[in-house]
Amino acid sequence: MGTASPDCWRLGRRGAKIPGTYRQSKLTSMFTGIIQAIGAVHSIESRGGDARLTLATGKLSLGEVVLGDSIAVNGVCLTAVALDGARFAADVSRETLSLTTLGELRPGSRVNLEKALTLATPLGGHLVSGHVDGVGEVLERRQDGRSWRFRIQAPAGLARYIAQKGSICVDGTSLTVNAVQGAIFELNIVPHTLTETLFGAYQTGTRVNLEVDLVARYLERLVLGDRAASPAATAITPAFLAEHGFLRSNPSDP
Repeated sequence: MGTASPDCWRLGRRGAKIPGTYRQSKLTSMFTGIIQAIGAVHSIESRGGDARLTLATGKLSLGEVVLGDSIAVNGVCLTAVALDGARFAADVSRETLSLTTLGELRPGSRVNLEKALTLATPLGGHLVSGHVDGVGEVLERRQDGRSWRFRIQAPAGLARYIAQKGSICVDGTSLTVNAVQGAIFELNIVPHTLTETLFGAYQTGTRVNLEVDLVARYLERLVLGDRAASPAATAITPAFLAEHGFLRSNPSDP
């Protein structure tokens, strides 16, 4: 799927450094897809192909954040490597810059922000990993009562993971798919979400980060079974489903 490797790493316990070392342990951070604030890019510093982003967090408090904590920026899991009042800095790898929309950010660009899930956090959206699977494009926005309908084109390779009434994450926002046709899916955005996330600024042609539902991603691998170990096992096909009894090869069969 061309998933971007997350640039979220945790340091030692609560960001502590061990004398003479810089200990890092890669742990999985999770999010809910409920945007907590709209921030803005303060500065971008190029570092040998990679980049260091410094972001102003708006109404998102950093009071409980320490070095090494994870924060999702437009749905991409990043690690706070520096803290300065209402700003934090994060390093973004070359891979993440090329496979997500973070490479398109400029000073002043607005971004969706969410701190990592804790055991005390209400799970108001759905489980989100911060691993972007691809970049989509807004095809249309139209008003429907007080809500707005958005049609988004996903990469063809992600179409099989997007289902009507299933979950999808768009720029870090947890949403329900209202309708799907091929690789195009439709969303209904209520007024609160429109004002509290970047959706209010989306226009035809806007590029957005997409993360498909975790269940769909793992279900495909589970159904593949032992075949998942083969380098050639890239997708479930109708022939595969028929061969393993998930699909009738002849529709007239009982």
